[in-house]
Amino acid sequence: MRAQALRASQAAPLRPISAHLRCSQPALRRCLATSSSLPSHRVDLASRTPPYKKLAHKLEEVRKILGPGRQLTLAEKILYSHLDNPEDSLLSNTNNGRDIRGNANLKLKPDRVAMQDASAQMALLQFMSCGLPSTAVPASIHCDHMIVGQKGEQADLPSSIAGNKEVFDFLESAAKKYGIEFWPPGAGIIHQTVLENYSAPGLMMLGTDSHTPNAGGLGAIAIGVGGADAVDALVDAPWELKAPKILGVELIGELSGWASPKDIILYLAGQLTVRGGTGYIIEYYGPGVQSLSCTGMATCCNMGAEVGATTSLFPFSPAHVPYLQATHRGPIAEAASKIASGPMAQNLLRADPEAAYDKVIRIDLSRLEPHINGPFTPDLSTPISKFKDIVEEKGWPKAFGAGLIGSCTNSSYQDMTRAEEVVKQASAAGLKPKADFFITPGSEQIRATLDRDQTLSTFSAAGGTVLSNACGPCIGMWDRKDAPPKGEANAIFTSYNRNFPGRNDGNRATMNFLASPELITAMVYSGSTTFNPATDSIDTPNGPFKFTPPKGSDLPSAGFAEGRPEFFATPGVPDPTVEVVVDPRSTRLALLEPFAPFPNSELNSLRVLYKVKGQCTTDTISAAGPWLKYKGHLPNISENTLIGAVNAQTGEVNVAYDVDGTKSGIPELAKRWKEKGQEWLVVAEHNYGEGSAREHAALQPRYLGGRIILAKSFARIHETNLKKQGIVPLTFANEADYDLFEACDEVATRGLLDVLRSGGKGEVDLVLKKKSGEEEVIKTKHTLSEDQCGFILAGSALNLLARKGKEGLEEITRQSELSL
Repeated sequence: MRAQALRASQAAPLRPISAHLRCSQPALRRCLATSSSLPSHRVDLASRTPPYKKLAHKLEEVRKILGPGRQLTLAEKILYSHLDNPEDSLLSNTNNGRDIRGNANLKLKPDRVAMQDASAQMALLQFMSCGLPSTAVPASIHCDHMIVGQKGEQADLPSSIAGNKEVFDFLESAAKKYGIEFWPPGAGIIHQTVLENYSAPGLMMLGTDSHTPNAGGLGAIAIGVGGADAVDALVDAPWELKAPKILGVELIGELSGWASPKDIILYLAGQLTVRGGTGYIIEYYGPGVQSLSCTGMATCCNMGAEVGATTSLFPFSPAHVPYLQATHRGPIAEAASKIASGPMAQNLLRADPEAAYDKVIRIDLSRLEPHINGPFTPDLSTPISKFKDIVEEKGWPKAFGAGLIGSCTNSSYQDMTRAEEVVKQASAAGLKPKADFFITPGSEQIRATLDRDQTLSTFSAAGGTVLSNACGPCIGMWDRKDAPPKGEANAIFTSYNRNFPGRNDGNRATMNFLASPELITAMVYSGSTTFNPATDSIDTPNGPFKFTPPKGSDLPSAGFAEGRPEFFATPGVPDPTVEVVVDPRSTRLALLEPFAPFPNSELNSLRVLYKVKGQCTTDTISAAGPWLKYKGHLPNISENTLIGAVNAQTGEVNVAYDVDGTKSGIPELAKRWKEKGQEWLVVAEHNYGEGSAREHAALQPRYLGGRIILAKSFARIHETNLKKQGIVPLTFANEADYDLFEACDEVATRGLLDVLRSGGKGEVDLVLKKKSGEEEVIKTKHTLSEDQCGFILAGSALNLLARKGKEGLEEITRQSELSL
């Protein structure tokens, strides 16, 4: 890795970073919730409108290929309408189109890309290596991951901007140069901002964050990917996806009482587990859909990532129209309504009436009760009526230290006004919170509206702390002042989406229980983990007090407030005169050097760096929190590689042993082996790489000399990220063979080179050599496609893209010279 500077001619100045430090009053523009007028700042609505005419033509082509009688699900319609070459994708390796799901390699052309600031750094560094003047599709950058939550927005936002100025300047300058819309720090969380501005029925987008499917609440196919996948779309290369199977979730009835949209996905996570959705798109349907708000549907889609689903989506719904109108996209609502009410043969926005699903789960919303999920995994789901008994049985803490509501999952106007009603009830009864109470608005638009409507003042008057419009504690950016000593068991309740050990406050003993915002708000006033607001009361001087279920408002009756101008996005117009600089001395940013190509031989001298026991998430492989500041500097962030992993042989965390028995941390051993030229593999258990779309969890092992990850199974996004960075993911043909491996064992591949050269045909064996000299042949399985084999042979997908970009520019230059 070598840091360099990219030089260009002097450009128009960037927006001063000090602009974001101002605490100006929010704009008080009022309009009807159904207003379709544009905001006062200029918005390119054309670039935010799906290419409906083009998609309709593609759907017609797909119908001709598969036959007019073929019944398609909604997910299939949107996906197949975005195919680069429908005939090639749908008829190859699919029994002439009869067995597409789980078999076809779909080569897709997404409409849009969204990137959050932590992952955008590496995505942009990779894009810049391709040498193109602008992105091929509309794109946006959202600065939400590097803002610490502690005291509140006015204190936290300026200090976070100052501490990350170099990175924010880099992102803004690159955005201006390449024509990417840039949402500055404080503008909001990527997924809420995307829902308010970019998501639309029938859209297909990629996002460099695992919770990108949040946009499915507005009828889009939105898929979380790593930065290298995003670069595919940015350079107009087809993006490849193994055709998912379709899991239908039929909703009947209507929510009531304390049940909320959050409880739909909390319940579903318990049914499916963290691996149950892998290889599937979750498609909701049924009469119960009609009763849900647009943002409630987004909550369900957001947490589909927690069951491993490729994405989740809802069909076009009556709730979509007022939401699109309220967010200044009336023309899109009108176009989508026309398509949704049209003949089924051309209807892109509804499933065909006889479409078949691979699995179906039915949920009766009328009978659904609130659920609490956790601790330590988002699929440990318990109905609130049974939670008290579980707390006592497990010996979990009966008191909790903090309740945190908001985040990308639950920060809508509906979420916040339901929580507000609970606070007003408690305040009227003279109650005060018995646990710390933190509130995170999802966007500047939401914050400004809540401020105007006095919702934020209600929270503050009750003792709540309103944090910046950013991810904050949800991703570990929380300076928790009341934190107990590390290792001491304690509980928090959050409306977040993920609750892995150590994720929020760095303490692996902190138990994060996931629930709806209104349920958490009620529990804050009891201070007890066993409190059930549906049945329990709280003693007051005036007698027992019992909450009534809140209702809230789907949309603000006075329309959304516009918010502060300094948080508006920059226009997506490329400016080649902008200078993008990476300081060679920077500890935060470093340009990428290409990885070496695959050798012209088998991998004959690998060693097992580490044998991982149990859960190994992307947080385990590449920790977030304080490490986020190094996202743009691969050598520095590689210092955290696998530091959360448990040693299967000793039970120790981040303790590895060299061949001679020398003890060290995992990154230290990996670096030592890299210096010696010793390449390695990791051996792991199920769902390796679950969690976020964090491609650093693939980049870092590759940078340190990793060549193979051998696991019982992989999470979808991470398996793809590994291939994109030139690492070969293999699974055990016989899971019991996991027990045969130990750290420092020697491993050689057999058949891998032939598989790569043949485009994925054939099998790979591993020859395991023990310290005793005994050898075992281990059978493995792989999912390598022809294109993915090309990535690995080239060293990485970026190497191929850079080569093609260079060849394209050379061809343009040649044609230009010939025309002179």
